[in-house]
Amino acid sequence: MATSQKLEAHFLTCTICTEVFDKPCTLVCYHTFCRKCVVNYTKTKPEAISAKSLLCPFCSKMTKVCEPDRPVEEWADDVKPSFVIQGLLDSFGPGSKDTTNCTWCHAEGETTPASVWCSVCDESMCDRCARMHKRLPSTRHHDVLDLSGEISIPRRRKVMCNEHKEECVKFLCKDCKKLTCQTCCIIYHRKCESVVTLESELLVLTSKLLIEKENLKKKQILMENKVDTVKSNVIIEKDRYVQMESNIKSTGIKARETITLKENKLLDELKEISDRHIEQLNADIKSAEISVQMYRQQAELIDQTLQSECDMDVYEMYQGCDAGDVEDVGHTDLEKGRIARITFRQNSDKLSRALDDLQLGEIDVLCDGVLDLAATPVLRDTISVTVAGDRNKATSRDVTALVVHDTHTVVTIDPTNKCVKSFYTRDNQSCHSKLSLHIHPLGLTKIQHNQVAVTVNNETIITVEVNPDLVMLSTITTNKQYLGITSLTPSTLAAGSLSPPCVDILDMTGNVLRSVSPHCSGTKILKNPLFLCTTRTGNILVSDFGFRRVLCLTTEGDVVFTYPSKEHTTQVHPLGITSTSTGDILVALHSQNNVVHLTESGQFVRNLLTEGDGVDRPYGVCTDGSGRVYVCYDYSCDIKASNN
Repeated sequence: MATSQKLEAHFLTCTICTEVFDKPCTLVCYHTFCRKCVVNYTKTKPEAISAKSLLCPFCSKMTKVCEPDRPVEEWADDVKPSFVIQGLLDSFGPGSKDTTNCTWCHAEGETTPASVWCSVCDESMCDRCARMHKRLPSTRHHDVLDLSGEISIPRRRKVMCNEHKEECVKFLCKDCKKLTCQTCCIIYHRKCESVVTLESELLVLTSKLLIEKENLKKKQILMENKVDTVKSNVIIEKDRYVQMESNIKSTGIKARETITLKENKLLDELKEISDRHIEQLNADIKSAEISVQMYRQQAELIDQTLQSECDMDVYEMYQGCDAGDVEDVGHTDLEKGRIARITFRQNSDKLSRALDDLQLGEIDVLCDGVLDLAATPVLRDTISVTVAGDRNKATSRDVTALVVHDTHTVVTIDPTNKCVKSFYTRDNQSCHSKLSLHIHPLGLTKIQHNQVAVTVNNETIITVEVNPDLVMLSTITTNKQYLGITSLTPSTLAAGSLSPPCVDILDMTGNVLRSVSPHCSGTKILKNPLFLCTTRTGNILVSDFGFRRVLCLTTEGDVVFTYPSKEHTTQVHPLGITSTSTGDILVALHSQNNVVHLTESGQFVRNLLTEGDGVDRPYGVCTDGSGRVYVCYDYSCDIKASNN
């Protein structure tokens, strides 16, 4: 139970089965799951099976397997956990050393408290076993630590060779960057120039780890500061939400008050008319009642006359009736404007439409890193790439945007002045940095949150740290001249070659892991891969200016789609290309003077930016974490930025 609690406390729980990791594997996206869990999830996704890849349940990124011909159940066997996960498992997992009980007695089925620890044997022993250990000639000189006090037990993990099961891995081939056993050194690394013992490299490795530790501490401090900032934002946002809730309720109250006013007005109007109508009807009743009385009186008078048997009375009554003395009091002319009937005409359809159209307001959500493609960006801001020391007219061939230490930074390459430039704002002042090169830069991509890679016109790729000032990190020598470049994973790049036309998958030392040259009906369909970018699913987008199309390729070289498709004869001249976090694609069309928006599957949506928006022969395009669009121009010394 204690071990399980330690594992859970150190984040060693699979998010799929919610149990402690069982044979964990870390995918290329750095998400870790149980091997069985990720395999079972992959088996439910036909697209992952067809791509011969493990699918991450969290971010949907695919991890290529080493041996796709093996059964799916074995695909994850060769995918190792990250060193952090492995280190935690070694410290707290089932295989971690128990210093409370004697290792030797435990092997005999006994449980005896340990009193000493042998740092050479890497085992704990009770007093009895310790005396035996001291008597043996082979172990009598081992360093033994007393466990009675508070001591730190050094962890020594023996790693056995996968091929030669009984041999420990003790050697490091620096050429292949691989740990090996002695037999592997003899068989597979005879021609390697630098094979050393792992122990001899410990000082160098320790030094590098100390540097990495300091870097991690700095990142930790930055992240802690970020956490504090976010916590403050939580308080601010909660207050804002309360205010917005109040505003929504206030708007609803005003809407209901307006409806109530209209209701009361209508009721007042009805009451006024109905009162007048009832008054008229009551007057009619009164008049009719008087007529009834008069008719009754006249009838009684005639009846009395007839009963009198006086001929003269009868004759006079007859003359009176004949002359109209007996009036028709019940007959009156209708008064003009008299209310005949009151009705309420309810327009249900109109009321329903009005309620449907009733808008109390809208809630807008802006997500970091998500471009609002429902709106049209406006290129309002201008970044001049001309800086002090430029000998030639400054140009911007490609552009990328990063957020470094909470500072939005724009990085571009200037071929005419042979340099890389960064632009940012610090203390409300516009700042820049310039990294001079000896030769023209050709392509640019972001490889980490604060690093970029640049292809240079001499068969090299350079990596640059963005602080946001620019610092050269490394120079990678390649066997080809590359143009476009993109980062596939933190340890692999994809770069486009002109001769021969292909896209190479490279590691960070420049080794070609795979070369992709797509064909269609036996014909090569790649000619001039000027710009590359990576989709959120790990595919490669290639902007081919030579064949005037955009290709979406898998890392195996399969064509996912082309734009324009074969059915369309539209001529485009694609250059800069970028993919958003939602999968949407933006392409700069040079001759058409616009930036088009494509779906993740390559379907045309609309012209996002046009000549009317100030786009003139665009070259590079990118988006940043705040949803802004940046467009650069090969002939111009400006980068245009949207206000989104």
